[in-house]
Amino acid sequence: MMNRNFRMSGRWRAKWIRSLAAAAAVALLLALISCGTVHRAVVVLPEVPGAKYIGSKECEQCHDKLCRDFATADHARLMAEGPNARNVGCESCHGPGSLHSESGGEVKPPYAFTAGRPQASSFGAQPALQPARATQTVCFQCHPNVRGQFGLTSHHPVPEGRLSCTACHSPHKGSIFRAGGTSLLSENELCFGCHPKQRGPYVFEHEALREGCTTCHSAHGSVNAKMLKIRDANLCLRCHFQQVNGGKLLIGGSDHTLRLQQGTCWTGGCHEAVHGSRVSSALRF
Repeated sequence: MMNRNFRMSGRWRAKWIRSLAAAAAVALLLALISCGTVHRAVVVLPEVPGAKYIGSKECEQCHDKLCRDFATADHARLMAEGPNARNVGCESCHGPGSLHSESGGEVKPPYAFTAGRPQASSFGAQPALQPARATQTVCFQCHPNVRGQFGLTSHHPVPEGRLSCTACHSPHKGSIFRAGGTSLLSENELCFGCHPKQRGPYVFEHEALREGCTTCHSAHGSVNAKMLKIRDANLCLRCHFQQVNGGKLLIGGSDHTLRLQQGTCWTGGCHEAVHGSRVSSALRF
């Protein structure tokens, strides 16, 4: 009996060792194939038949000012690994530029977003027109999450072709946001370019404007009306502390127990001037 128990414990020990070895092998395999952290953004460059990548230095021969400014751009950090591991910041969006460079500019880059030189056709020279929604189509190659946001119910009219990504984002110089920098107020300036009514000035301002428009609004799209991050009073309650005292719901020291049942803070007839007011300290109108 003792020998039998010893043989069984030996088999269990061997089985446990095999399981442990298999787990270690799986962990090693996952470590080898898992994503690694890089210090620069890595992109997969598009392949165009007959054209090859020549690097951004070649672009500088004719586009010196643009390339000089591009050195400060967020997109300048884009690179590719392998045989094309050169500074291909320009070509990561415009495609391989060998044909464009060798022709002295007669042949446009594979992905050009301006009319440029007239293109010859069987009817003679015809002006090259920018294809509808061409710019954002290229942007979506690296930003598929933004493409999804533009498909939500409430969004900026980019998919409709009435606005382009470059209206808010600068791909060639400085910060990707045209307002530039990290200041929240400069972020607002970008929005005020198209929404001047919300700029004010107001006698009684909504402090949320100091924190930036994106405190309440999603920049690209939302399932809620007016691109709001949250559709109901919970949007306001993120900043305006509430407490329950004696069966009453207090917000800002005022009883809101019945008021919250009338609708959202801005549709219940209480705080309709959500960006600021010139006459009401409670932003009522």
